[in-house]
Amino acid sequence: MHVVLYQPEIPQNTGNIARLCAATGVELHLIEPLGFFWDDRRLKRAGLDYWEMANIKRHLNFEAYRLQYPEQRLFFATTKARLCYSEVTFRPQDSLVFGPETRGLPPEILELDPDRNLRIPMINGARSLNLANSAGIILYEALRQQGFPGLT
Repeated sequence: MHVVLYQPEIPQNTGNIARLCAATGVELHLIEPLGFFWDDRRLKRAGLDYWEMANIKRHLNFEAYRLQYPEQRLFFATTKARLCYSEVTFRPQDSLVFGPETRGLPPEILELDPDRNLRIPMINGARSLNLANSAGIILYEALRQQGFPGLT
C-alpha cells in the first residue's frame, strides 16, 4: 500500500501519518510543495521515534509521482465522493491519496478517475475529518481486507 499526501500543510498531521505508515510498513509519499519545512520540530515530534522505520519519498509534483508509479490504482479521499471507502476492494499496491487540510484535492486530480473518489461517512453539517484520522481509517480498512499483511 501507499499513502500519498498531496501538498500537506500541517506538520503534526504529516508526522502522525509518517508514524502510521512506519507502524504498518506502508510507503508514504509527499507531494511538494509542503506547507512546512522538513526540519520543523512539530513534524519530528508528531512522528516520535518512528522516523527510522518510515519509508518516505518526496516528489516534486503529482505528475512526477504518477510517472514513477504508473501501474498503481489511485484512490482519492474527498468529502465530495459518492462512494464510501468501505465499498471498495483494495489491492496491495493501491495508493490512497489525500489532499491538503484546508482545501482538499484539486478538481483536476479528482477528475482523473471519479469512480475512485472515496468518502468517509459523516453527519450533515460536518465539513471534514482530521487528515491523520482520515488516513488511518481508510488505510486500516485496506489492510484489513488484505488480512493485515506483515502485521502482528
